[in-house]
Amino acid sequence: MSKGTVPSAIKAFDYVFAALANGYISFSLTGPMEILYRLSMESIRTLRIMQETSKRRLFQGKTIGLVPTMGALHKGHLGLVKRAKNENDVVVVSIFVNPIQFGQNEDFDKYPRDREGDMEKLKKEGADILFIPDVKAMYPEGFSTTVTVGGLSDRLCGAFRPGHFAGVATVVCKLFNSVKPTRAYFGQKDFQQTVVIRRMTEDLNMDLELVVCPTVRESDGLAMSSRNAYLNAAERKAAAALYRALLSAAETAKAGSSARPPDIKDHLIAALKGEQLISEIQYAGAYDPATLEELPEFKRQNLFALAVKIGDTRLIDNVMVDL
Repeated sequence: MSKGTVPSAIKAFDYVFAALANGYISFSLTGPMEILYRLSMESIRTLRIMQETSKRRLFQGKTIGLVPTMGALHKGHLGLVKRAKNENDVVVVSIFVNPIQFGQNEDFDKYPRDREGDMEKLKKEGADILFIPDVKAMYPEGFSTTVTVGGLSDRLCGAFRPGHFAGVATVVCKLFNSVKPTRAYFGQKDFQQTVVIRRMTEDLNMDLELVVCPTVRESDGLAMSSRNAYLNAAERKAAAALYRALLSAAETAKAGSSARPPDIKDHLIAALKGEQLISEIQYAGAYDPATLEELPEFKRQNLFALAVKIGDTRLIDNVMVDL
């Protein structure tokens, strides 16, 4: 087999499946084969075929829901897929571990990857298209453009992960241009990410709706995250302290006491310091959900957020508190 045979064959299959999905070609199947085809999920690897597929679906008057992920899918991701399925004609899920949003000494190489398991989960949820571009397709030789959302990207997590949100904004911009979604779905756990992306879409006049869905949690309140897999048993138990601290702070703020945002910050830090396995508190406090700046006084809607390290694992969480 020649060196270029396998990539060429993969590209050929991509074109065939895209043509089938878009009605350019057709064939007749009966019985179990027909059921299998109708339940199958189309996989697309190349940007151009993804663009062509989306253009065709939009021309047919269909709506497209995009769920961007880095894989290692859990119930939180699948909840986004379900929401997208309920609100759109076509659901596209992208899996791409984006190298430019990881800093030096971060976990790009060890980030959880489970392509086969992810595909099975998405088929069961009824996703229509899995978009799985590779790094060379997303960032070809000579790539030199970065999308930077000023201000918002430098606060909270941005202060501890320089360049992270530029990497996020750049890859999400490319995904939006490739998939052309009517709606894109994100989880509230990554609240700062949603604020940055919303600012980007508004500033660049992107014609789509951003849908932010509630955080999905484990039975003890820990926000579901692919990085939870890094935690050992003791660390996993300790991680439940994050949500407990946020709930306790929210109760204090709602109790009608004289508590102000600086008091909430102190409350959160004290609660987190009570868990011995938390090795670092990067930030904790009450923030403006629009600007991500620390609040001097409470507003009607307030973001209580925190970021900590347990062992080597960085965890974030937040709750919205209406007062």
